Amino acid sequence: MTDSADNRLQARNDLAWAIAVGGVGIVLFAALLLFAWSFAETLFLIFAGMLLGVALNAMSNLLGRLVNLPHALRLAVVCLALAGLLSGIVVLGGNTIAKQATVLSNTIKSQLGNVKSFLEEHGVDTSYLDFTSAGQTATAEGAAAAATPGASPAHNLPSAGTLASSGGAIVSQTLKVLLGTVSVVGNFFIVLFLGLAFAAQPSVYRTGLLFMAPAKHRAPATIIVDRIGDTLERWLIAQIITMAAVFLVTWIGLAIIGIDSSFILGIQAGLLAFIPTVGAILAGLIVVLASLASGWIAGLSAFILFLGVHAMESYVLTPIIQRQALDIPPATLFAFQILLGVVFGIWGLALALPLMAIAKVMIDHFKAEGVAPEAAAATT
Repeated sequence: MTDSADNRLQARNDLAWAIAVGGVGIVLFAALLLFAWSFAETLFLIFAGMLLGVALNAMSNLLGRLVNLPHALRLAVVCLALAGLLSGIVVLGGNTIAKQATVLSNTIKSQLGNVKSFLEEHGVDTSYLDFTSAGQTATAEGAAAAATPGASPAHNLPSAGTLASSGGAIVSQTLKVLLGTVSVVGNFFIVLFLGLAFAAQPSVYRTGLLFMAPAKHRAPATIIVDRIGDTLERWLIAQIITMAAVFLVTWIGLAIIGIDSSFILGIQAGLLAFIPTVGAILAGLIVVLASLASGWIAGLSAFILFLGVHAMESYVLTPIIQRQALDIPPATLFAFQILLGVVFGIWGLALALPLMAIAKVMIDHFKAEGVAPEAAAATT
């Protein structure tokens, strides 16, 4: 009788302990989600720095297969080569890039206006589309008021309140531009610093990351971390090759067609190739819109070039290079991109694939661990 009462008491204690542990776990998980949601941009910034570090480390490892040098020296050679390449592009083509960027911006604005006019001519309501700036609207209104018969010249002079509000608006817009520029430059240097720090001493950060895992789970954690690092290295090398190929083919193809902004369009196509599916669509849309300014033949040629580049990326580079690094179904990747893009904006859209690669490595590891005991039990 006493044993039965003790067993019931022990069962109640175990149930209460399980409920308490489960409640604490749910609260901690909710707190972790809230933290990730509140500081998502900072976390993505750190993750981008880690990716840069993995890429630099991968390139230094590739260099190590060619020359027998210490890791620090190989990393210095890689950084100097990348800095020299970037400096050469800026020095030799900086003026061309600036001119082509200006021409491209004006061309895109003009083409968007033409698209709006075309839709209006065919009965499509475009009132929700606004391709004109506030300054252009105000200038147009002022010109219309000046052209109105019988308008008093005195009303054309702005009042002191109008001047004060305009001055305040100018100061506000200037501060926004300055703060935005500082934010972009600051984020760039943060990612650069983190990438160099991770690439300079990868073993230190790997050891520190594994040290946070409990001792009994350290062996599987080591396997997961090493697989994640290897997967990201192979994927980044493949992605760099793909981006370079897209840039060269787009640049040369548009130059042959006769598009003025071929170099800057090639750069944006290569950079957008980092974002699978969505990046290719955006790059193709920009290329076709910019090419339409040179006529329908140039626009059609650019569209055919875009299809050729997309086919090269999807059916040549991806099967040969990318699938050796990472194999994720396109529909799954696209859905995950859209989800992260809607929730976290451009950061989620750009970093969806490496995040999914990490998740895939962890899922494959735990699936393999679950299958191994079942296979061992089946053989006995």
